[in-house]
Amino acid sequence: MRMNRLGDTGLFVSELCLGTMTFGGGDGMWAQIGQVQQDEADGLVRAATEAGINFIDTADVYSDGRSEEITGQAIRNLGLRRDEIVVATKAYGPTGEGPNSRGSSRLHLIDAVKASLKRLQLDHIDLYQLHGFDPVTPIEESLRALDTLVQHGHVRYVGVSNWAAWQIAKALGIAQRLGLHRFASLQAYYSVAGRDLEREIVPMLRSEGLGLMVWSPLAGGFLSGKYGRDGSTEGDGRRAAFDFPPVDKDRGFDAIDAMRSMAERRGVSVAQIALAWLLHQPAVTSVIVGAKRIEQLADNIAAAKVDLTEEELATLDDISRLPAEYPGWMFERQTYRKAQLEQVPRGGQRA
Repeated sequence: MRMNRLGDTGLFVSELCLGTMTFGGGDGMWAQIGQVQQDEADGLVRAATEAGINFIDTADVYSDGRSEEITGQAIRNLGLRRDEIVVATKAYGPTGEGPNSRGSSRLHLIDAVKASLKRLQLDHIDLYQLHGFDPVTPIEESLRALDTLVQHGHVRYVGVSNWAAWQIAKALGIAQRLGLHRFASLQAYYSVAGRDLEREIVPMLRSEGLGLMVWSPLAGGFLSGKYGRDGSTEGDGRRAAFDFPPVDKDRGFDAIDAMRSMAERRGVSVAQIALAWLLHQPAVTSVIVGAKRIEQLADNIAAAKVDLTEEELATLDDISRLPAEYPGWMFERQTYRKAQLEQVPRGGQRA
């Protein structure tokens, strides 16, 4: 299991991260995502850490806080050393009925981190992330609240999830101007069937030195290989009841067909090829894998050993490439012209 720096920090995290959204269950959406309880969660955390994963991600809204409780108890039950595990959680979503029990206000974030620490049974959170963008609360207020949490020792690093490139860039500028702790990472959706963030977000992350944690790397199970173009499903596919995140299914099935042949040649699953593709992307720091069963987690972990050839990567890139969109196609055209000019020697004659 490779270890990667989280952005420009000195923190190293495993290339795979154990996601705990399947922990807890409950009603509605959470019943569809997973009903993993304590004993099963202990087994999943044990299997992950024994495979070299040192990174666990959760959130205060997962199963209404139950996921954090199960995660914290699993760490205790397994006797994991606190300095050998990196725990990430998130705040933003509703944790109560009142208008102040959500969002990224100073009031909510400070209350939320205390509640998360209690559920996790920890004295600090390694990576605390804003789970979404709050259009009401000024960014400066959120940044000052996060800085306070770092100064008080409740939080070590801060990050965001599901923000646009311009929002992150604006926040980084405010943090620099005010001398506040800057974001270390972004947690975002990315898969071979959903490459939207390559337009604006990936260039920004690489320019500003932020790490990228990938959620739903199998596009909500779409890239597991269980689904057919005819609508058929093998096993208990989640997307049949919870069709999320949205994907361009025609382009996605083309990618699945190509990955299936790659998987068959190696004797591995389609899911492993999809995960391996992400692990080959230079912007990716860690890929979050969630599971309901040990066998499913073991299959995902095995993706870390799959090396794709340059030819295979090029094939998948061609099949899944996003259609050209302005101003990207103009950048490409102008850069090409600049490259042509640079090939002209001083005498004015092209080589």
